[in-house]
Amino acid sequence: MELQDRLEELQSAGIGVAAISYDSQKTLSNFAERYEISFPLLSDNNSAVISEFGILNTIVQESLGPRAKDPDVTEDVYRFVAAEVMDSQFPQLRRMINGTPFPGTFMLDANGVVASRYFEEFYRERMTTSNVMLKEGIALNPIAAIEGSSAQLNFRAYPSNPVVTNGSRFSIAVDVKPNENMHVYGPGAENMGYQVIKLNMAPSEYVSFESMEYPESEIYHFKPLDEHVPVYQLPFTILQEAVVAASAEKEEQLREINALTLSGELEYQACDDAICYLPVSVPVTFTLEFDHLDYQRAR
Repeated sequence: MELQDRLEELQSAGIGVAAISYDSQKTLSNFAERYEISFPLLSDNNSAVISEFGILNTIVQESLGPRAKDPDVTEDVYRFVAAEVMDSQFPQLRRMINGTPFPGTFMLDANGVVASRYFEEFYRERMTTSNVMLKEGIALNPIAAIEGSSAQLNFRAYPSNPVVTNGSRFSIAVDVKPNENMHVYGPGAENMGYQVIKLNMAPSEYVSFESMEYPESEIYHFKPLDEHVPVYQLPFTILQEAVVAASAEKEEQLREINALTLSGELEYQACDDAICYLPVSVPVTFTLEFDHLDYQRAR
């Protein structure tokens, strides 16, 4: 379990970990023993705390009520719960998961105040612990990375997770360090004819790619042309978020796959105080181990 695997790194960053579930104490105890979980697993058996935080998934309850056959309810169950629950001929499956929350993570500050939150609407999609760590600026332990350098910059590209499964929401990170007196372009510079640095990933049958995430850039005055453009001159990191397909159809296809290979190009244009160099494209390829979902649920 990734959260357990990353526990030492999280604790080293001063972050405590606890998980809350609608499952019974017995179920959680069996789960903790099976996966050797050492952080607290809290049982919210009547979903009172889950409801208080406003993250109770009420769609399951609707599917058990008088609107069970309503097409809108059916569509919501497919999207926000799980297709196999709606397809099942056994209503007890729906009753069993009644009370589940929308999956996600709260990050609290030292005073117990929510500082940030990461939640998914689609039940099958889960943001990985490593992805949350990257977004929170927490350094990950060494991961197999692609490293490159040129006369203008050095970069290191790596996936947040070397192992993914159906519905994994992970990121490909690129750490960039421009050389002295060099800059590369941030979002908005494309309107002035410059190549914004980005990771351009090739389409994948099983992985979809979200919009790039950029840190705040600075405005640079390029004196030769009297231009004011958004750039990066100091080390920075960009994130390309990606989601592994989670539909029942794709899950069936992925049963025969043990690895996913993702390819793309790091594209950028660098300039110094006098010269703008031609745009550059550097090919990158990542191979991720694919771990099949384990549906066993202790009772």
